[in-house]
Amino acid sequence: MNRLSRALCFSLLLAPTLLHAESKNPADYPFRVHIFSRSETNFYHFHSVDESKGEGRANLFANGDVRGVDFNFDCSQKLKSSFGYETYPAKWKKPNQELVVLLPVFGKGGSYFTCDLKTEVKDFAYTAHDGRMSSEPSTQFKEWMQKHDYDPEHGKNTPVRLEPKPTSSSQ
Repeated sequence: MNRLSRALCFSLLLAPTLLHAESKNPADYPFRVHIFSRSETNFYHFHSVDESKGEGRANLFANGDVRGVDFNFDCSQKLKSSFGYETYPAKWKKPNQELVVLLPVFGKGGSYFTCDLKTEVKDFAYTAHDGRMSSEPSTQFKEWMQKHDYDPEHGKNTPVRLEPKPTSSSQ
């Protein structure tokens, strides 16, 4: 087999991989995911994580709404829970069934990997207070978001305590 034939065979074998490779550009991921908890099993190859599988719970901020999500995953690297109010960029691979999440490669600023989450979308949002998880209606969670100017879909990544608007007094 000559070089051209080998190159053509190699590119044909590689083409399906390239077609399914996900973008690593955060701008291509319009939604945000806050991962509350996850449990995972890691598989190693020569002292490096080769695969990480597990399940977890998160909130998905999408199209101005917030919904709780139960998920399972199979990633090439460890999946980390969100710290504080940290969220990760996400987009639907299959609406309401599978999300692609863009996660940072820890220790390598500006580097990312993707992980597919198979999802079960809930009709409520998850909350965590004093280390305990619970749920509340999405409308109630959205009210809290508005009161605290928190909207990770639009770059408002840290809630703030807004001061009540002063009432005008008549003179």
